[in-house]
Amino acid sequence: MTTDAPEGVPAAEVIADDAEALTVAAELAEEFRAGASERDAERRLPRAELDRLSASGLLAVTVPAEYGGADVRQETLAEIFRLLASADASLAQIPQSHFAYVNVIRRQGTPEQREFFFGELLAGRRFGNAQSEAGTRHVQDIRTRLTPLADGSYRLDGVKHYATGALFAHWIPVLARAEDDHPHVAYVPRNAPGLTAVDDWDGLGQRTTASGTVRLEGVRVPADRVVPHHLTFRGPQLHGAVAQLLHAAIDVGIADGALAEAVAFVRTRSRPWFEAEVETPAEDPLLVQRFGELAVRARASRALLREAARAVDAARA
Repeated sequence: MTTDAPEGVPAAEVIADDAEALTVAAELAEEFRAGASERDAERRLPRAELDRLSASGLLAVTVPAEYGGADVRQETLAEIFRLLASADASLAQIPQSHFAYVNVIRRQGTPEQREFFFGELLAGRRFGNAQSEAGTRHVQDIRTRLTPLADGSYRLDGVKHYATGALFAHWIPVLARAEDDHPHVAYVPRNAPGLTAVDDWDGLGQRTTASGTVRLEGVRVPADRVVPHHLTFRGPQLHGAVAQLLHAAIDVGIADGALAEAVAFVRTRSRPWFEAEVETPAEDPLLVQRFGELAVRARASRALLREAARAVDAARA
């Protein structure tokens, strides 16, 4: 494997098991909750928080045990995302693609690719993504191309949109079609010549994911950085199921966080309705009823998320 890895990465902890992963995620969620609203309102990109996330070891928890990772259950991974999203939805959204492209290496990488990239993950490196394209016929109409060169490497050209995590990444997995027209993933250093990540994201909600544009112009990619992703879909697989599980976990976490914020607001900042004849709004029976209904729905969502994660774990086993 070539080894021109990105530099400037803080040293990362190595998490041992599921229990430790959940403890670390809960602690980080409490830390990230402070200032999350201000970061979103002012669109302050969470670079320092992402460095903390990398240093914690959470981004390497799906590395297989034989490569030194915790290889946590999908139930644990979903709970990590739920906890993070309850504190800061953007911070939870940014690494969603990271774990999807860890799975690509796990399933289709060569032993040498696994050894190298799992080592990168354990050292605290982050994967971004450059997958979606705008203006094409449909989402599978991928026009970014990997063109083979005489020396065995590739030239990578194209434009990607909605590239969540790319701006903060050390490695950017790029979905492209090779000469056989099948989709491959090229793992490209964030600082590679010819690669430009543009912070032009202007969405409503989750404003600090920096899900902007990635431009690729004549980017040279060694052959050992390219993975045949199309082979993933030639048999039973859980690639899409895991990705959707993490999306669901983010949604459940957002709901939990919103409900907790609403409870805190009613208890500390709002006034009771005058006809309720109570001292505080938290004593208003109609409010108590409504919050109870919302709490039951949130609890049901958490239960469904756990059940879905356990189904994925059972399928993997």
